[in-house]
Amino acid sequence: METTNYIGLKCVSCGELSSAEHFHYTCHACGENLDVVYDYSAISRMWSKDELFKNSERSIWRYLPLLPVFSQPFNTTIQVGGTPLIQSEPLAQSFGIKGLWLKDDTRNPSGSLKDRATEVGIQHAKEMGQETMVAASTGNAAASLACLSAQHDMEAVIFAPSSAPEAKLTQILQYGAKLFPVDGSYDDAFDLSTKVVEDTGWYSRSTGINPILSEGKKTVSLEIAEQLNWQIPDHVFVPVGDGCIIGGVYKGFYDLLKLGWIEKIPKIHAVQSNGSSAIVNALSTGTLSAVNASTIADSISVDLPRDGLKAIRAVKESNGAGINVSDDAILDAQHVLAKSSGIFAEPAAATGFAGLVKSIHQELVSADERVVVLVTGTGLKDIKAAQNLIKIPAAISPNLESFKEHWN
Repeated sequence: METTNYIGLKCVSCGELSSAEHFHYTCHACGENLDVVYDYSAISRMWSKDELFKNSERSIWRYLPLLPVFSQPFNTTIQVGGTPLIQSEPLAQSFGIKGLWLKDDTRNPSGSLKDRATEVGIQHAKEMGQETMVAASTGNAAASLACLSAQHDMEAVIFAPSSAPEAKLTQILQYGAKLFPVDGSYDDAFDLSTKVVEDTGWYSRSTGINPILSEGKKTVSLEIAEQLNWQIPDHVFVPVGDGCIIGGVYKGFYDLLKLGWIEKIPKIHAVQSNGSSAIVNALSTGTLSAVNASTIADSISVDLPRDGLKAIRAVKESNGAGINVSDDAILDAQHVLAKSSGIFAEPAAATGFAGLVKSIHQELVSADERVVVLVTGTGLKDIKAAQNLIKIPAAISPNLESFKEHWN
């Protein structure tokens, strides 16, 4: 299948529409971020739910008609997307709500939802004749680019804060990417990566400015809708840093609504740490301003969200809310999530669940409602953070008496 229904780019701020023929990262008129625009009438004429049901492809490429590329990769041997949506009846009962599902994107190849964006970004870059991709990242996006670049024979150049968890930096290097640890914050790494892209002409995979990346991330919403047989949940809780994931979550449901495949967009909630809450602050004050980010959830530790307008739009247009939670609540959520569902999430990935817990206590979610929580990355990426609550027991002697002495 070789087609594209991607017809242009529209600024999320001033609304300027430009042709898809000349790709660019940000609006020529005002410099703000862009949305990919599709011909929904054309998509409806050539694609249907029945056709999708017959498609044996299990990865994100089953949604190719709604992606801004001509074709799927021809040489891929690992699956991106198609992750499980796990229903947790015990948690739903304990919270007193109708239904609760956990979207487990720790199952992606590099262990995070970011693989969805990278997979589409690499294909787009290849179709533009690019061979080198650049990413600024706190770790997950970089590890994702390194992983999938190894699969697709691309060169990956990574800028990450030197303070990023060692597990993530090690993962990047194992995949063979060129890593440049930056003595500074994520925002410093982002600014440097932008200068490198401008200087070299390489393709930018940096979260927050490339509109193609949101299109990859939106596939998580397409999967949720299909896995729930198009019966859309009432709420979706999303951990938020730069704003790209939640922007993509909204875009996926928006696309399905425009196609007439669903009847509503769920309330989409942006959950952030108290120590990195620029989006939540903006939803309250009406102004997006930088914060001095400091949180144990490194993947969502961002001073100034680069995709903030899309994040704010996602919450406002879905009638969602901005929710901030403490680092202690995030660590509690990480532990509860693991021991109740078997999903070991890194702190950032458990933040959405922490937001649900707070919302239940504040009665933001009603007893007759259905909820999906995004779990965006594996806890194996940041073991040190998990050990804030979990302590490895002291060794026992290799005999039955010692075991009995320490039992309980």
